Amino acid sequence: MIRSFLALAALSAIPALLPLAAEAQYATPTPTAPMEASSVPHTGPRLSYNALHVDGPYIALTFDDGPGKATTPRLLDLLAKRNIKVTFFVLGENAKDNPEILKRELAEGHEIGNHSWNHPNLSIKTDDAVRSQLLQTQDTVFQITGIKPKIMRPPYGALTERQKKWVTEQFGLKVIIWSVDPLDWKKPGSAVVAHRVVEETRPGSIILIHDIHASTVDAVPEILDGLLAKGFKFVTVSELIAMDHPVAKPSPSPAAAPAATATPAPVASVAHPAKKKAN
Repeated sequence: MIRSFLALAALSAIPALLPLAAEAQYATPTPTAPMEASSVPHTGPRLSYNALHVDGPYIALTFDDGPGKATTPRLLDLLAKRNIKVTFFVLGENAKDNPEILKRELAEGHEIGNHSWNHPNLSIKTDDAVRSQLLQTQDTVFQITGIKPKIMRPPYGALTERQKKWVTEQFGLKVIIWSVDPLDWKKPGSAVVAHRVVEETRPGSIILIHDIHASTVDAVPEILDGLLAKGFKFVTVSELIAMDHPVAKPSPSPAAAPAATATPAPVASVAHPAKKKAN
């Protein structure tokens, strides 16, 4: 009877678990946790970049998921007005649909990065699928602009450590994550997005926002003016990486010196004064 009761209880719990399983299946992957610049040691080849160690107030502002036909041209106007250069991580399918915008980005001095073809979670894809996502975008950007991106950002920041190494070695692409994320895709309002970016940015920060959202573009003037007022200087991601320098390892704490033993005072002697000890 006890076994029958336990079996019945287990079966009754299954329907309650099904919605949870479905929710987990379609949940947005958790991005790679941002790292402060001071916590990124140079102990070997860098597999990805969240923030950089730089001398000076240099930062990189990055825009994902474009080009957006209705939003990116307005953003480019705002950047040109202030002569600020940024990095665009483009989706291959959007670059294909908006070639003139992509050409304008490059012509106005901005950097183009690879953000995959259509924004899948690459960390759960096969190597062949990842290769297709990256090479399709590389080829499309090259056909439109004549250049191939040197950097890539995985959608959701999701890429395994093995994949990071593989992408770097196979395609020569540096993997770029971020250290400032105002969650603008949740559309909390332009004022909130601007406040989060301005408050969280530090020297060496890589800032993530999206040029496909009108509310984000609405926040850009306040973001730019707020960061400029704090003395920050904008560079592309590759320029920021070029400024990176190793972190000085802290010197080990010296071992505590043994307590000195008191030396008895010599007995005074008038006839034979004490000689100085040789150094």
